Amino acid sequence: MRTHESEEMYLETILLLKGKQSSVHAIDVAGELGYAKSSVSRAMGLLHRKGYIEINALDEIILTPQGLAKASDIYERHRVITELLMRMGADEALAEENACRIEHVISSELFALMKEYVKK
Repeated sequence: MRTHESEEMYLETILLLKGKQSSVHAIDVAGELGYAKSSVSRAMGLLHRKGYIEINALDEIILTPQGLAKASDIYERHRVITELLMRMGADEALAEENACRIEHVISSELFALMKEYVKK
């Protein structure tokens, strides 16, 4: 994992997969992202060392409280930005694609303004 952005992408992917299935494994993350299992395994090692995930005896990936909080924050940014872009006239696919990029670089201050705007 080279960037903060990819770390966030992995955490968000784990969160979303966990919402769809009972357990998440590295192979699931690899399939979802279209990455090689070896790349995902290295990334999972880094996320584990940072305290974001645990991997149990069945090789299931489990978000720690810290990992869950970070993944939930990332996903919230994604949802809010997607909603704002759609309200501006973007179709869902375009909004989703661009929200994925924006969510990783947007400042906390600007995101807070977007969130308030979308709530209205």
